[in-house]
Amino acid sequence: MQNTEVTGIDRDAAGTVTGVQTSRGAIAAPRIGIAAAGGSDRLAALAGFRLPVRHYTLQAFVSEPLKPVLDCVVSSSATGVYCSQSDKGGIVAGAGTDGHYSFARTGGFAVLEDVMSALVELIPSFSRIRLLRQWSGIVDYAADSSPIIGLSPVPGLYLNCCWGGGGFKAIPAGGETFAWTIANDAPHPLVTGFGLGRFRDGALIDEAAAAGIEH
Repeated sequence: MQNTEVTGIDRDAAGTVTGVQTSRGAIAAPRIGIAAAGGSDRLAALAGFRLPVRHYTLQAFVSEPLKPVLDCVVSSSATGVYCSQSDKGGIVAGAGTDGHYSFARTGGFAVLEDVMSALVELIPSFSRIRLLRQWSGIVDYAADSSPIIGLSPVPGLYLNCCWGGGGFKAIPAGGETFAWTIANDAPHPLVTGFGLGRFRDGALIDEAAAAGIEH
């Protein structure tokens, strides 16, 4: 349900979830999954616990429409920049997150300059294209730059968060294992080590160097 804010998480006397309160009314549900990226910790707070996450603004940019020049995603691990071409012809480009924790979504010239400089270094002919627009969103990161997937401290509430700026690359695997976890009330074998308990036990999964980003 788009444009519908979750305002509360209902629990019974035993602490198990029974549904959510929203800006459009109550929705009963015996099991609830939180997969809200930068909003995950605020939803967890509604259920009475904290998540070990930090938030950054991630920006992206779109150029004027061009004739087809790219038929794949081009990415540079040296500069962090990536680009692809949309169906409408625009070059979509982005790079790393802002360098400070933030919930702001205003964007900034410093990041724009960094991304465009890296893009021109990667594909020099793009120096002649003009940008049409930019936008930004909030992404969440865990301390070990790996996602959190699994059970929460609240019975019936499950977590799928902290994918940072690269979670789309892990789907459908991330979605399938999360659905399995919810259905079976237990972590899928592939994501057992990615549970929230690793921060309590010190069993962190530091795979940030695997692809220049998390997971």
